[in-house]
Amino acid sequence: MTICGRLLAGLLLLLVPVAAAAQDFPTKPIRLIVPFPPGGPNDIIARVIGQKMSELVKQPIIVDNRGGQGGVLGTDAVAKAAPDGYTIAIASAGALAISPSMEKVAYDTLKDLAPVTLVATVPEMLVVASNVPANNMSELVALAKAQPGKLNFASSGPGSLPHLACELFKLTAKIDIVHVPYRGAAPAVNDLLGQQVQMTFLDLPVILPQVKAGTLRPIALGARERAPTAPDVPTTAEAGMPDLIIENWYGMVAPAQTPPPIVARLNKLANEAMADPTVKDKLAEQGLTLAGDTPEHFRGFIAADIKRWAKVIEDAGVVTAK
Repeated sequence: MTICGRLLAGLLLLLVPVAAAAQDFPTKPIRLIVPFPPGGPNDIIARVIGQKMSELVKQPIIVDNRGGQGGVLGTDAVAKAAPDGYTIAIASAGALAISPSMEKVAYDTLKDLAPVTLVATVPEMLVVASNVPANNMSELVALAKAQPGKLNFASSGPGSLPHLACELFKLTAKIDIVHVPYRGAAPAVNDLLGQQVQMTFLDLPVILPQVKAGTLRPIALGARERAPTAPDVPTTAEAGMPDLIIENWYGMVAPAQTPPPIVARLNKLANEAMADPTVKDKLAEQGLTLAGDTPEHFRGFIAADIKRWAKVIEDAGVVTAK
């Protein structure tokens, strides 16, 4: 046998145990990190998907909420975990595609994390507190222009998609409003309900209950088409801002160096869970559109979104903390 042949045979021998382990995976509980506090969209998705995956593998999938820094802290915990498939996360665009261009983070998304699958997409909705005297986009913009620097907007943290959504809104509408970051979507909504902040862009699932209850006033949906769950809310395109399209996304990631057969197994389980009619119905009720793809496609998706938001950060003049 030639040297190359011996090397190839040796490599195949090394891969056989990994492939065999992947067939048996998992043999113990999986920790599913949610990089935000309970109650937000990451948490909703993780609990619904995680429950179905747990049923499929007959092993507990334990949701571990680790909020902070717009999802960065929880995402970093995954990047530093053992690459064995037993610690994964459902992270969002903020931590994976935006924060690395805005601040110094301890991980490189494409080097320190293994993409598993895109899980869901959801449009952001612009809402205002009930005491804000604006019922539509033109009235809100006029109000902000009449009081430069006086109105503020909440976000789920610096570098989160809601933060960049509002920065893009400022740039598009040529208004001056002040950013107030929170440690997740739930506390941001609480202060919005308490009228301590005036407005926010947040995921549709987070604010839809309050919109339906009439405690928050919808202004526009950051999409090209209206949402079936909120058919009366106009889109930003309808409001004359066709470039203000804001869609969040959530994806499953594992630590880098997780063996490809394990990543493939997680991908298969996640996609099987997303195909379940009950899972589809539960998340559709929240305004989420389930995705599902391959690890390779998801990696390209993340790379493209990193470039997109880096340009928005530059164009909007957002101060970064590199």
